[in-house]
Amino acid sequence: MSAFELLHPALQHHIVNSLGWPRLRPLQEATIEPVLRGEHAILLAPTAGGKTEAACFPVLSRMLTENWDGISVLYLCPIKALLNNLLPRLEYFAGLLGRNVALWHGDISASLKAKIIAAPPDILLTTPESLEAILVSSRIDHSWMLGRVRSVIVDEVHAFAGDDRGWHLLSLVERIQCLAGHEVQRLGLSATVGNPVALCDWLAGSCKANRSVINPPAESSASSDVQLDWVGSLKNAAIVVSRLHRGEKRLVFVDSRSRVELLAMELRGLNVSTFVSHSSLSLEERKAAETAFAEGSDCVIVATSTLELGIDVGDLDRVIQVDAPFSVSSFLQRIGRTGRRAEAIRNCLFLATTEDAFLRSMGLLSLWRSGFVEPVEPPALPLHIYAQQIMALCLQERGIIEVDIEHWIGKMSGFQQIDPQQRKAVLNYMLETGILHSDSGLMGIGKRGERTFGFRHFMELVSVFTTPPMVKVFHGKQELGEVHELTFAVGESGSPVLLTLGGRSWSTTYVDWPRRRAFVEPTELRGRSQWLGSGLPMHFALCQGIECELLSTEIPNGYSKRAETMLEQLREEFGWLESEQTTVLIDSDRNATWWTFSGAIFNAAMADALGDLAEKVSFDNLAISLSKVVDTSRLHHRIRQLLNAEGTRRLQVPLDAKFIQELKFSECMPSAIADTMCRLRYTFDRERNAIKNRSLRNIHLS
Repeated sequence: MSAFELLHPALQHHIVNSLGWPRLRPLQEATIEPVLRGEHAILLAPTAGGKTEAACFPVLSRMLTENWDGISVLYLCPIKALLNNLLPRLEYFAGLLGRNVALWHGDISASLKAKIIAAPPDILLTTPESLEAILVSSRIDHSWMLGRVRSVIVDEVHAFAGDDRGWHLLSLVERIQCLAGHEVQRLGLSATVGNPVALCDWLAGSCKANRSVINPPAESSASSDVQLDWVGSLKNAAIVVSRLHRGEKRLVFVDSRSRVELLAMELRGLNVSTFVSHSSLSLEERKAAETAFAEGSDCVIVATSTLELGIDVGDLDRVIQVDAPFSVSSFLQRIGRTGRRAEAIRNCLFLATTEDAFLRSMGLLSLWRSGFVEPVEPPALPLHIYAQQIMALCLQERGIIEVDIEHWIGKMSGFQQIDPQQRKAVLNYMLETGILHSDSGLMGIGKRGERTFGFRHFMELVSVFTTPPMVKVFHGKQELGEVHELTFAVGESGSPVLLTLGGRSWSTTYVDWPRRRAFVEPTELRGRSQWLGSGLPMHFALCQGIECELLSTEIPNGYSKRAETMLEQLREEFGWLESEQTTVLIDSDRNATWWTFSGAIFNAAMADALGDLAEKVSFDNLAISLSKVVDTSRLHHRIRQLLNAEGTRRLQVPLDAKFIQELKFSECMPSAIADTMCRLRYTFDRERNAIKNRSLRNIHLS
C-alpha cells in the first residue's frame, strides 16, 4: 500500500479529481505516515516545494478519520501577510472536505472575530501574538475556543526558533495542551536550516510522541545561475536593474526599508514599472503592489525580507539582490522564489554597492557553494518570557497561585533549562516591586504592572518584542504606512518635512502628535524616511568565508568582469593575509587594526577589553581599530592574554553594543539577572578558540 492510499478516501478523491494532481511530491508522500501516526516533525523542502500541502493533507485526513471538531488545527505564521496569502488555498482544500478555515490577526474586524468565537472553524490561521490576545481576553471562553486543538502547524519555523518569539510560541502551545488535556501534535515547516534534528527537538520539547525530520531528496537537481557584479552605488544598481532582463518580472531584495524606497524612486525615474513591499507600508498598499506585480510582466518589485517568507507574488523570472543578506539561509529563501516553472532554473544576481557588501557577498557565496547553512540557535535564558507568561496567566486565569505556574508552562524546554532559583528570584522581584500582587497566595497584576503594561487592555503583554515609536502616514483617508517619529525632525525649521513611502515622494501638511498621525500630499521634491535598525552581527562562518576567499587565488564562477576586477583589488589590498595567522597592522602614527574575521560579537568584547591601550577603539564584523596605541608591545601581549583567557579582566560583550537587542519585560527582573541574560546570549568561545590556535603577528607599515 502506498502512503497516498493511507489518506482518507474523500481526500484521495479530491487530490486526484478536484486538484487534478497525477501524483504527490516526494515531501508530501514522505510526510503522510509520520503525521498520521501522530508524530511531531520538521518538514524541509525548498521554497514552493509543497510544504503547506505536505502538512495539511495528512492533518485533514486525521480530522476526517478521527472526527475532530471545533478549532482542531492552529496554523501559525511569523507575519500577517503570509497568513493572508495562505488563506484562499487552505480555504479551498478544507472546503472540498466540508471543513472551514478562518483568519485571526490584528487587521481582522471585531465583528468577524465575534463570528469566529460564536462558530469556531476547523482551522484557525493566526500569529503567536494574536493567539496570546485570545488567551488573555476576558470575553472569550478559552476552553471552548482552544480546548479541542489537536495539531499545531508552524510555518517558517526557523524564523521563530532563532529569537524570543520562539520561546513565546512554545509557551503558548504548552498552555493550549493544558486546556486540551492531551499532547498536541507539532509540525514545523522550513526551507532552510542547518540543524534540523535540533530544531525538531526544540519544537517537540518534552512531548512523548516520536519525532521525525522529513527531508526527502529534491525532485530536481538542476543547477542554479548565481552571479555577482560590482556596481558601486545604489544609483548604478538601479541602472543595471533597468537595463537587464527587460520584459521580465524581477524581484529585487534590499535589506533596509529606507534603501528600498530610494531604489524604487531611482527605478521610477528610469521609467521602470516599479512596486514596493516592506513591513512599514499599510496592508492595502502592500496588497495592491503585490497584486499588480503578480499580474504584470515587464516590472520590478523592490522588497525587504518580508517577501522572503513564501508570500506568493506570482511566477518570477529573476531575483536580484542589492548588496547581500546576512545569512545563507536568507539567500536560499530568496533564490527559491525563482525556478518554479518546469523549464526554468533558480537564479540570483548580486549587485554590490559598497566594499563591505561585496566582501559579504563573496563570503556568502563561498559558504553556499560549500553547502553550509547556519544552525538555528534559540536564545539562552528566556527569563523575561517567563515573567511575561506569569502576567499572561494572571489575566487568562483571573489570578493564579504559584504552584499552577509550573502546571501551565513548567514543561516548556526553555524554562526547564533555567535554574529554579532564578525563576523564583524573578517571581519574588515582580511581587516586591508591585508588578504582581498577592492576596492570600492568589497572584494578579499589581499597580505597577497595570501602569507599565495595562495600556489598551494589556496589549503590551501579547508580543515579546519591542517596537520603535512610529507615526502613521495618511493621504486623505488612505493610510500609506508608517515611519519612525524622527522622520519629522529632519526638515528645516518652518518648511514641510519631505518623505518617501511606497516609492513615491510626499510633503507633510500636518502632524497630529497626540494621535501619532501625519497627513501628506504628493510632491515632485525628493524626501527621505527614517526607520531605525542596527546592522546584524555576522555569523563566524561568514566572516571566515570572507577570509578564505581573500586568501584564495581562484576566481569563482559567476563573477562579472567588474566583480573580478574588484576581487583582484581586494586580494591585493589584503595581500598580507596568511593562512593560520591573525594579524595586527600598525602604521607610523601608532594606529592599529587587528583583522580577526570573527564577527561583531567577538570583536565587541575584544575592543572593550583593549580600550585602555588606545585613545579610541572601534570594531566591525571583520576587524578592531585602535587609534594612538599607547604601547604596541603591550597590545600584542594583551591580545594573547585575552585569547588564552589568562588575563585578569573577564572578556565580555559590552551591553551598550549597537547589536544588543533590547529585552522586553526586563523591568520584571533584577538588573543583575538581565545583564547575565544578555551576556549569555552573546558568547564567543568558538571564535576565541579558533583564533587562539593561530599565530599572532604584528606588521608595522611604513
